[in-house]
This record gives sequence, C-alpha cells and structure tokens, in this order.
Amino acid sequence: MATPAPLALRGFRNLRISWEPPSVSHHQRRAIGVASIDMSTRIPSRRLGQSALAAFQPRSTHWTTRTSLPTTAQRSISSTFNPRNKEDDLRNPILESYLQKKELEGGANDKDAKPARPTLREGELSKHPSSLFLAEREIPGWRQNMTPEEQAQVKEQARLRKEAADREIARKLSDITLDPDARARRSLERKLVIAGVKRHGRMTKAQKLLRTERQSLYKSQALPTSVKKLQKVVNQLAGKTVSEALVQLRFSPKKIARDVIKGLEMAQNEAIVARGMGLQGEEAAVARWERQRQGTDAGRPRDLWDYKTSAEEQKAVKAAKTAKITKVELKDGSKKVVRDPSEIYIDQAWVGRGNSWKTPEFRARGKINLLTHRTTSFSFLLKEEKTRMRISEEIKKKRDNRKLWVALPDRPVTAQRQFCLW
Repeated sequence: MATPAPLALRGFRNLRISWEPPSVSHHQRRAIGVASIDMSTRIPSRRLGQSALAAFQPRSTHWTTRTSLPTTAQRSISSTFNPRNKEDDLRNPILESYLQKKELEGGANDKDAKPARPTLREGELSKHPSSLFLAEREIPGWRQNMTPEEQAQVKEQARLRKEAADREIARKLSDITLDPDARARRSLERKLVIAGVKRHGRMTKAQKLLRTERQSLYKSQALPTSVKKLQKVVNQLAGKTVSEALVQLRFSPKKIARDVIKGLEMAQNEAIVARGMGLQGEEAAVARWERQRQGTDAGRPRDLWDYKTSAEEQKAVKAAKTAKITKVELKDGSKKVVRDPSEIYIDQAWVGRGNSWKTPEFRARGKINLLTHRTTSFSFLLKEEKTRMRISEEIKKKRDNRKLWVALPDRPVTAQRQFCLW
C-alpha cells in the first residue's frame, strides 16, 4: 500500500532537484510525488527534504502517560485532588477517655506518673475441687467422695499402667532395630524347630562348631588397585596370626600393603568387640594388642626376644612363660606351636573384583588411549587358635584309625562259584 504524499509536496510532481533520499525506492518516489523537481522552483529544497523524511518516520504508538503531558495539563489533573485541610480535627475521644481513666487509676495525685501498660490476662483451668478439668478426673475409677487411701491406691494403679504402656512403646521402638521383620523371624524359627524334631534334637557338626568356636568375617571397601596386584599381597597372609601378618605387611614394598594393614586392624577390632575373640588371656591379650598397634610384636613371646623387657611388661612375660605350649599339625602337614588358644589368626583371605571405568588419555598426533581404573576389595575370615587345635586332633585321630594296608586282604566269601576270581 502506497504512502500518501505530504501536503508540502502535492502539486509538484514535474519538478526536478538534485537531492533524493538515499533509501527511497522508485515506487515510494512515485507515491510521494518526488519524481522530478527542478532547482529553479521557489520552494526551498531543505523544506522539501524534511517533508519527505517525515513521511517515512514511524508514528508513536505508546500510551501517553501523565508524566509526558505538559505542565499545564499536569496542573489541571492534580487540581481535582485537594489536599487535607490542616485545621481538620484528628482527635480520638475514645482513646483520650481511656488514657484519662488509666491516669486516674494509676495515680490521681501524681501528675508526673506515666500511664502503665495494661497487663495481659491469660486464661487457665480452674483449680477448684469441683472443677471438671482436674487431672484426677481423667484417672479411671476416680470418684469425688473417695477417701485419701482410695485416692492413693487409684493413683498408684494409674502410675503402674502408665509405666507398662511406656515400656511397651520402648519395646516397639527397639524392635524396629533389633527385630525389623518379625514375621520372617517367626517363620525361620518354625522351620528350625521342625528340622530339630526330624533329627530328634541331634545337631549337625556345623551347628556344634558355631556354638563352640568363634569366627568373624570382614570385608573391606573398594580400593583403587587391580585384582592381580592385591592378590599377591593377600596370599601371603592366609594361615598367619594377626601379629605375623602385620609384620609381613609392614615390610612389604607394595603400596597397597598400607591399606591392607588398616583393614586387618579393623577386622581384628571387630572380632574382639563383636565376637569376643582373643580375650582369654586378659592382661596378656591386652598387652599383645598394644604391641601389635605399636609395631613391636613379631608373633613371639617377649622372653624369646633379643632385648630385655621393662618392669611394666613382666606380667606379660610371666604369662608367656607359664602358657601351655601345644604343637599342632596343619592341613599341609607342617607343624606350628600354639601358645595361646584364643589368639586370632587368618583362616582365609581372598579378594573380590569391584567396579571399573575408563578415561581417555590424549597423546600426540591425535592418538587417544583408554585408561582402565579398577577397584578391588579383600576379605578376611578370622578364627581362634583353638580351631586349628581341633583340626589337628581330627587329623591325628583319622590317621590312628586308618587300617594297615596289606597286599592280599582276607575278604569274606559272598558267593559260591566253580572257578576262581583272580
């Protein structure tokens, strides 16, 4: 749609001037009449150019606010709102009468006395003996015409009932931690009772060992190493006592051995606290534990060491001398001396593969190597020396019960044949 020409340019379609708007197209020139204007016209070219530019300027479409109005218009708008008269009466007769009343109550003769702040009145239940809100009326069996002895008896019964209810609530709260799934526990107990009845009360060998011997299983957290590296360190600990294993790890050149030392100490502490292992010697056990933490225990009694002991350690040395020495035979046929049946040793030690992930390694010439980061955990099964003593006795008993081998043993005749079988 063509824009209409302004009034200043109408009637001058055949005039020619040398100036033209730089951004005006041919169709726009025809619409506004700037086709050809001669310089000899009497109308100044500057006025014609201003009129032509005014046709292309956008019109204002925003709303005219009060601030954009002229001063006279603003004055006319604000003149409709007359300000409050300064002589208006702003007094509050009710408030004044209340303050005067308080002044008279506080001190009628004292003119300098200030009115005091009204005190807050709080409501409370009535303490009258006939009140319906007494705490005693909530006790079951309470009556108004009871003797003091009967009242004391009823209160004592209510106190006992409240204590029983509190104990029941405490038991339920403890069961959330100690017995979280009561239905599963009852089902397991039922199965165990049925199995015991079927065996006529006889326990299996595994059940007897669990009741007579202690053991503790410990699993470490995932360590930043591979199975191949950790397996070589853990294989050296199986079959050794905790003291011997700690010495082995302290002199190990492997970096992961330091983490294994911490894990072994934690496993021993858990076995002592949770299972009560290694506490038979009392003072000797405590002294051995302290030497293990100080790094001065090599798995031998102190009286066999190369240096003299102090006066404070004489009790431990005496206990080591008077301890009964027992030689046991291991499964591989080797012999071992046991001085304390409650000493903890590592029965089994193994490793487990953990999570792994890969990260890029950027090299020269655009090459990228993928580095695999592996994690591995280790586990210890700790037992006491009395377990190895039992195993040694079983090995000896089995060897003693073995019959002598003969080349041609006497066998009973089970069938009659007309020819020999050899």
